[in-house]
Amino acid sequence: MSTNTGTAPQRPTDLADGSGGTSKGLAPSQIGLGAAILIGVSTIAPAYVLTSSLGPTVQAIGPYLPAIFIIGFIPMFLVALGYRELNTDTPDSGTTFTWVSKAFGPRIGWMGGWGLLAANIIVLSNLAGVAVDFFYLLLSQVTGRPELAALAQNIPVNIATCLVFVSLAVWVSCRGLHTTRTVQFLLVGFQVVVLAWFVIAGISKASAQPGHLAFSWDWFNPMHISSFSAFAVGLSLSIFAFWGWDVCLTMNEETKNGGKTSGLAAGFTAVVVLAIYLFGSIAVVMFAGTGTTGTGLGNPDNGENVFAALASPVMGPFAILLSLSVLSSCAASLQSTMISPARSLLAMGHHGALSKRFSRISPRSYSPVFATLFAGGVSTAFYALMRVLSTNVLNDTILALGMMICFYYGLTAMACVWYFRHTAFRTVRNFLFRFLAPLLGGIALTAVFLQTAFDSWDPSYGSGSEVFGVGLVFVVGVGILAVGLLLLIGAHRRHPGYFSGTSLPRSAPER
Repeated sequence: MSTNTGTAPQRPTDLADGSGGTSKGLAPSQIGLGAAILIGVSTIAPAYVLTSSLGPTVQAIGPYLPAIFIIGFIPMFLVALGYRELNTDTPDSGTTFTWVSKAFGPRIGWMGGWGLLAANIIVLSNLAGVAVDFFYLLLSQVTGRPELAALAQNIPVNIATCLVFVSLAVWVSCRGLHTTRTVQFLLVGFQVVVLAWFVIAGISKASAQPGHLAFSWDWFNPMHISSFSAFAVGLSLSIFAFWGWDVCLTMNEETKNGGKTSGLAAGFTAVVVLAIYLFGSIAVVMFAGTGTTGTGLGNPDNGENVFAALASPVMGPFAILLSLSVLSSCAASLQSTMISPARSLLAMGHHGALSKRFSRISPRSYSPVFATLFAGGVSTAFYALMRVLSTNVLNDTILALGMMICFYYGLTAMACVWYFRHTAFRTVRNFLFRFLAPLLGGIALTAVFLQTAFDSWDPSYGSGSEVFGVGLVFVVGVGILAVGLLLLIGAHRRHPGYFSGTSLPRSAPER
């Protein structure tokens, strides 16, 4: 796998970008397949996902983590096949925004872009939150002063530290993909090595731990999950766990042979992460069990950060390495996740759906600096608001994020089906990859979105936080879509070229 380790980006050309417009100014051929997979894994952030989602998932479905990860992988992989077809046809950094606009028109396309941006803003805030927690935990472990870990619960200190982390991530992102790639090699490599150590140690020590569970193949059987609502919660969290592979498609204009390589990178990323999750979840369930006390995964005190409770029992004097791994995972993902919203905003500005300021490219780094700064600023503001409103900000934002992911992934999958409607039945391959796979994936994600929206109206869904008697998860998830509709009305007046279909017209390939 090529990693394209050149020292500087090539100067962008004026060739067409594949979407009917001219080059956005991004430098082509900066990364190869290996680097794209690395950045994809980094964006998903396996160590961060495991520590922040295993607790809420076990509390919803019990020990059946392997089953729910496999079930969550299936619609994601089906949708990824549709993404690959769209990317091969139209490699554009706007991904969902561009493809949905071409399939369904500018209004639905704008909402698709909004869904992608909202999901990224939510996860950036969540990543920063976990990074803050583990930063102060790490300080307490290094200095031997437990009181330092409590600083993460001090809201002003927490928010200020979050701002520092986001600022560093924005700074690296503004320097371009070359710097991003270098940083990711270091952070992701360390993360994977420590996770492998944790898995081996957890499985080998499980039998001596109070409350442990013996390995069971039943954990792979989703039929043991108690109800469809519980299944939907687990699936929503599982979908969140795989989210982020589409960053490989967002970089398509900056990847070698992006029309092909980006789609392959997305598929490989999903498979690699599935393997990490299966081994990681088995080790955690075997060692900690599902009890509600001590290190049990059902203990609500462990829900936000499972590894914080398991680091010392599993790794002993080397527990600090697990804290460093999660911190590096958050830092890596916080930085690489900036790629998607920045390039989506760039595409929306380039195609006339937003202010032209978002389409500005740095002549030095060939990166969308204004769009990156905007994404970082909004994510910090969202985090500060959620930290004040929610008693369990990490859990609530993860559940709301699952809704956003289902919305825009599902919409993109349906756009694939409609966009290729004239060619879907001409060959067996077209039928499988342009029709059946994205259709099934889109239907599955839509069903999870609707079930989650229905359940989250109740404040008991999530942390129990509410706004005027309505669950905070519903307010955040559905409320963000409502805000998108309001912004759509304003954008419609200011950007008539895009909304008339002039700058990004609807189309469908005939061959």
